[in-house]
Amino acid sequence: MAEKILIVDDEQGMLQLIDALLTAHGFTTFMAMNGEQALALFHQVAPDLVILDIMMPDISGLDVCREMRRVSPVPILFLTAMDKQEHIVTGLHEGADDYVVKPFHAPELLARVHALLRRARMACPVVGVLRFANGELVINRAEQRVFARDREVALSPLEYNLLLFMAERAGHILPPETLYDAVWGASPDAGVPNVKWYVWRLRQKIESDPAHPRFILTERGKGYRFSPL
Repeated sequence: MAEKILIVDDEQGMLQLIDALLTAHGFTTFMAMNGEQALALFHQVAPDLVILDIMMPDISGLDVCREMRRVSPVPILFLTAMDKQEHIVTGLHEGADDYVVKPFHAPELLARVHALLRRARMACPVVGVLRFANGELVINRAEQRVFARDREVALSPLEYNLLLFMAERAGHILPPETLYDAVWGASPDAGVPNVKWYVWRLRQKIESDPAHPRFILTERGKGYRFSPL
């Protein structure tokens, strides 16, 4: 399956240039021209890598990077005209994994993309089955089946998608808005309050003691965190 790359730049020509380069080398690309679009696509498609400009009209690339890094370890590469050393240092401190200055050379950008994806694969190998707490909770992604304490749990598609989204981001605090955007998307029948209700339902099904959950933890005032231990 082709790896997904989110490209964020407010210049249409630059977007098309990077898109053509990456698609020609087998990547699946998604494009955004501002920070708001970038964050919406980020939650919808869960890219394998983000190429991000810093100077954008609504939300700066630094703020977009901070928001992405708050919920995900996805590799982020800044591609920007800001070439001073303090800009590079700031970008890396805000959570970016690499920094390329415009104008760029296509072979160098491709090499950096491949290097970041290779390191990400080594750090988080893709597996068909996720096991937590010595097998107390098992998520079979290939078959979309869930087992808790060796018994299969019947989940609706929405419940399964919510659980998988949190489990794949174990250890990260996920605000209700993030969960809503990622799982419900643009559904007219849903709303952020539904997140709390579905988290409660999941706990009833997968936790041995729903009142004192082991896996889906509440971070008061912030959101939820999936604990893998």
